[in-house]
Amino acid sequence: MHFAGILFDLDGTLVDTIPDLADAANAMRQDMDLPPLPEALIATFVGKGIEQLVIRTLSHDRQPPNVDQVMRGLARYQDHYRAFNGRHSQLFPGVQAGLEAFRSQGARLAVVTNKGSDFTAPLLRHMGLDSYFDVVVCGDTCERKKPDPLPLFHACDLLGIQTAQALFIGDSINDALAAQAAGIRALALPYGYNEGQPVQSLPVDAIVDSLVEAAQWAADQTPQFA
Repeated sequence: MHFAGILFDLDGTLVDTIPDLADAANAMRQDMDLPPLPEALIATFVGKGIEQLVIRTLSHDRQPPNVDQVMRGLARYQDHYRAFNGRHSQLFPGVQAGLEAFRSQGARLAVVTNKGSDFTAPLLRHMGLDSYFDVVVCGDTCERKKPDPLPLFHACDLLGIQTAQALFIGDSINDALAAQAAGIRALALPYGYNEGQPVQSLPVDAIVDSLVEAAQWAADQTPQFA
């Protein structure tokens, strides 16, 4: 019996969104009379939601921003990202084939992301992924974001499954800690962001090279359903 539900992170797991996130962040910095930052550096700021991305981007080369600066930066970032969302983003190799493989196993699929709902649904549509998912849990769906386990619990509830029937696939420490706290088995992909840190130290069941390999790993397991 295979896993009944597969939960996926979005940015860094299904879609390489860094080009658009970086463009929006640098446009925000330009609005606030700050020079642009390298895309690779901005990638290390991604993972804990838009607020932390803005704070990290604004505080990189000066004192931490005050509340007014954060609120201004957040508003400007959101305006820019609405325009850039999906423009240069790309699916990681093997994503669609992996999703098809999981569906062929009879699993229901969910996205669990720290990205806000205003940006998640348009991105999934733009990338042609929206039809794959039965459930989408965004950064503003629950009271707390990953690494808190609440969004994963919520996704399992919406899927109508127990956590022992689920598998979570992500690319970062936030994903790994959320899955660990929820008691959900987890896989990590090595090509994502993970705040600039290697994935080898993440507390996950395995590191797989692609979603196709993840689906094969899942097919080889015997989940212990409660």
